[in-house]
Amino acid sequence: MSSSNHTSVTGFILLGLTDDPVLEKILFGVFLVIYLVTLAGNLCMIVLIGTNSHLQTPMYFFLSHLSFVDICYSSNITPNMLYNFLSDQKTISYAGCFTQCLLFIALVITEFYILASMALDRYVAICSPLHYSTRMSKNICISLVVISYTCGYLNGLSQTLLTFHLSFCDSLEINHFYCADPPLILLACSDTHVKKMAMLVVAGLTLSSSLFIIVLSYFFIIVAILRIRSAEGRHKAFSTCASHLTIVTLFYGTLFCMYLRSPSEKSVEESKIIAVFYTFLSPMLNPLIYSLRNKDVILAMQQMIKGNLFHTIEIWVSVNLK
Repeated sequence: MSSSNHTSVTGFILLGLTDDPVLEKILFGVFLVIYLVTLAGNLCMIVLIGTNSHLQTPMYFFLSHLSFVDICYSSNITPNMLYNFLSDQKTISYAGCFTQCLLFIALVITEFYILASMALDRYVAICSPLHYSTRMSKNICISLVVISYTCGYLNGLSQTLLTFHLSFCDSLEINHFYCADPPLILLACSDTHVKKMAMLVVAGLTLSSSLFIIVLSYFFIIVAILRIRSAEGRHKAFSTCASHLTIVTLFYGTLFCMYLRSPSEKSVEESKIIAVFYTFLSPMLNPLIYSLRNKDVILAMQQMIKGNLFHTIEIWVSVNLK
């Protein structure tokens, strides 16, 4: 980016979802509740997995990182969006916009590969159960997570640097509720061909490569499940994958709609609605989907609640009997 452009642009204006003051107050309440539920659900999942010995398995190790990414993902956008709902000046600084754009891309791509790692885990658990402990050892799980974070950060950094290398001209109004690539590209008055191609290539490669791992894993999983003779056995095997499949469908479906097309005024306007689903609803629903459909998580929650209840009763009795 040229120095003149860098010094002249000090911030951007986020147009958000609406300019209706009454609707903004309503949306503030709605998204505040969604954010608090997201934080509570994902933090609860991380604590459960970290403290319960029955959840010390590769699947829940990946799930704890998925919850961590979802917390970061939501916290990267929601606080500033909530502030803008109540503020007359809906601005974000140049550095703030750069950081938000970087973290958003990095966390999205990280989630791609964590979901792919979870699919690999289910493949090994169902197709090679006798070798599960060796093929999904602690070191392998840690390596898969490190690779996921590294790919996310490197791609996020490269894409963000390309975006902010562009020259931004007269209008600095971003037609979105966060600093996203497509609306930022529309603000540029320099050549955006390289950036558009790079965005499509990275989005296409990361989406397709991670989705290929997921689809291939589930192809072999389905083949293995169909070989199971008992209906109860097939149901038990498939139930361990149902939550993951639901999350994959929600997350990938919305992102395909947004990023695998060239930016335009119409596509950016539509992407704001699509972005609500994967930015707010997906991180909120992930822990709910896993807790409601997973007997191990439900049992761990019951044990935690009972343990805390008994501990509270013991403290109350000891204090009152003195």
